[in-house]
Amino acid sequence: MTPLTFPIQSENAVPMENYMKNHFPFAGVPKPQRAQLEKPYLAASLNWSLAELLQVIQENYEKNEREYQYYGIDLALKNVRRLTLEFMKALLPLIGEKSWWDSIDAWRKVYSEWVKVHPEELQTVYSWFYGHEDFWYRRMALNLQLQHKEQVNLELLKKAIIYDKYTEEFFIQKAIGWALREYSKTDTKWVADFLETEQLSSLATREASKYL
Repeated sequence: MTPLTFPIQSENAVPMENYMKNHFPFAGVPKPQRAQLEKPYLAASLNWSLAELLQVIQENYEKNEREYQYYGIDLALKNVRRLTLEFMKALLPLIGEKSWWDSIDAWRKVYSEWVKVHPEELQTVYSWFYGHEDFWYRRMALNLQLQHKEQVNLELLKKAIIYDKYTEEFFIQKAIGWALREYSKTDTKWVADFLETEQLSSLATREASKYL
């Protein structure tokens, strides 16, 4: 199977690059078209060895256009149920490459889905992100349990929030609010009590309070 190549569509690339603050070049392939182009490759990837899968993900991460990073992450998500702890650890360096909210939140979904399948490894995976010197990894710790509902480990969530309580980074404060807002759908009182006790930033509090 020849490697996936995204067609260059300059008329789309410019607004896509602008939306991402010109951090990355884009081929200009809209998400619906990208999904169609990826579809046969994602299906085929289920039959690749894990070594082959990791290699393809890494190779796509080295390419210039942002769509290739999205494709690499999509490959990981498609195969998430068969990935090993060692494989998940091998992916960690990619999180720190070409980091922005789009890739971080996509990687978060991969790790979040994986720990749903392997709840016994939650503490281990969380430890890879908690307290990391790179705030993007700490955003992963904050949002690792999004949509886990009643299965959320509240001690880990609290620990991650308190660690970054005074961090001024916008994407960290948004992540704190996002994590609490999502959990408020499961336990409104717990979130309300936590906000009253911890006195978080106005941004985090505003985000967290949406459903209270």
